[in-house]
Amino acid sequence: MPSAPDASALLPANTMHGLVGRVFVWLAIALVALFMAIGAADSGFAIHMAIIAAAALLTASATMSRADYGVLAGVTPAETVDRSRYDDDVIRLGVIATVFWGLVGFLVGVIIASQMVFPDLNLSQYLNFGRLRPVHTSAVIFAFGGNALIATSFYVVQRTCRARLAFPGLAIFVFWGYQLFIVLAATGYLLGITESREYAEPEWYVDIWLTIIWVAYLAVYVATIARRHEPHIYVANWFYLSFIITVAMLHIVNNLSMPVSLVGSKSYSAFAGVQDALTQWWYGHNAVGFFLTAGFLGMMYYFVPKQAERPIYSYRLSIIHFWSLIFLYIWAGPHHLHYTALPDWAQTLGMVFSVMLWMPSWGGMINGLMTLNGAWDKIRTDPIIRMMVFALAFYGMATFEGPMLSIKAVNSLSHYTEWTIGHVHSSALGWNGMITFAAIYYLTPRLWGRERLYSLRMVNWHFWLATLGIVLYASALWVAGITQGLMAREYGSDGYLVYAFAEIVAAMKPYYMIRVVGGLLYLIGGFVMAYNVWMTIRGRVRVEAPMSSAAYDPDKDRPMAPAVAQQGA
Repeated sequence: MPSAPDASALLPANTMHGLVGRVFVWLAIALVALFMAIGAADSGFAIHMAIIAAAALLTASATMSRADYGVLAGVTPAETVDRSRYDDDVIRLGVIATVFWGLVGFLVGVIIASQMVFPDLNLSQYLNFGRLRPVHTSAVIFAFGGNALIATSFYVVQRTCRARLAFPGLAIFVFWGYQLFIVLAATGYLLGITESREYAEPEWYVDIWLTIIWVAYLAVYVATIARRHEPHIYVANWFYLSFIITVAMLHIVNNLSMPVSLVGSKSYSAFAGVQDALTQWWYGHNAVGFFLTAGFLGMMYYFVPKQAERPIYSYRLSIIHFWSLIFLYIWAGPHHLHYTALPDWAQTLGMVFSVMLWMPSWGGMINGLMTLNGAWDKIRTDPIIRMMVFALAFYGMATFEGPMLSIKAVNSLSHYTEWTIGHVHSSALGWNGMITFAAIYYLTPRLWGRERLYSLRMVNWHFWLATLGIVLYASALWVAGITQGLMAREYGSDGYLVYAFAEIVAAMKPYYMIRVVGGLLYLIGGFVMAYNVWMTIRGRVRVEAPMSSAAYDPDKDRPMAPAVAQQGA
């Protein structure tokens, strides 16, 4: 198991003075946070400062408990670090955090979906739909997806560069600092602390903390590439690096704001009116483009060839895919603002670049799928490959549907309906979720030195639970969205709307119920994964027939004879 975190590796660790200095820094941060909590202008800010003080005190305690005082005093010799091995402690922590936050995000998603069907589940001001919804989106995007990206990027950059992480202590700081950001963001939403900006709800002081973490993340990643022993930079690193750099730019610009008080949570955006809307959706769409697309494509370009044991189909195509994607994506944000006060030329620009995105996106999908040339039989015997193929299929479908929905004529029907929600979730659950699950299943036995996963057949169960959940969820909301759009634009012979808003809402209830069932199946699949990962970490191996077997007798732990299997069916 990984050792306790030392998030303060920014100061020298090889001297007693360095240890004292690091502990002093964290104690000073705790003291300042406590003073700010005492003088806070609102209760939410006071709670957040108390959380920061507690985190700083825990870090100071962990720093002191981990120190080898004999080495620091020069009494005992320092152990020689084995530079032939990679720094995987932070990646192990990242895998565990990814699974944990994934379950949290999926669970909150099922709760808020249930609240749409059963309004009485809005229990209090802290647990109503309005406050839980950003908890769900942030948990699945930034907690589940963000931890997956940090962990896999640290794994991939070391293996493809044949170099250890440049600053392992700073990498640990990135991990634990990111967990603090997640806690501050989630508790802030429950307390009503929000900037009310889609995918960017945390207030000014949480934004500053995330900026510090992200700069440290960039430093670790770039420095590791700079000290590589492999002359070529593999394309997965290009995607990861573009994700890190672009998300930093998006985050800083979109969150430019002026706090009302330095000891209060409230702030006001530097932008206003249509400029604010354009800035928000320039950020919002490209958060999808670079956080949920470019970063996960880095994951795809490494783990699909490794699991398939085949080289990438076309390295040239991957380079074309990369440059065309990052050039086109950054212009597509205005398609979220069709039929608004945004100038028409800007709306058209967003639409045109969105349609153009279809080509490079499908180039990446084709590249991933064609990597399985000569290994298609593995889809039948390897559920991890099956997850990867399913993820690529949904990436292709989502990157066709997205450009289609950006066309003004289609957008006039789809926007502000459940069709958009169905589109987002089909891509998030199908593309991001499935490729992350596959990466976790790939990483877990290797990171903990196990021969294989606890159970490959449980991976198969997870695949089918997740697949059925996605199909129910997405298809229900596609139908619901088209129904909403058609009902909302239906005029009678008298020139008045046929359906009142309340009637449209009432018509959605069956589809909302199907969404709950789909989300619940996806959540159950997540728990199956968590159990499988936990048992793998513990070193357990489930005795089971290989996936190629048609049937299985659990009493004898061997494949059934064909006749017996047929009789049982």
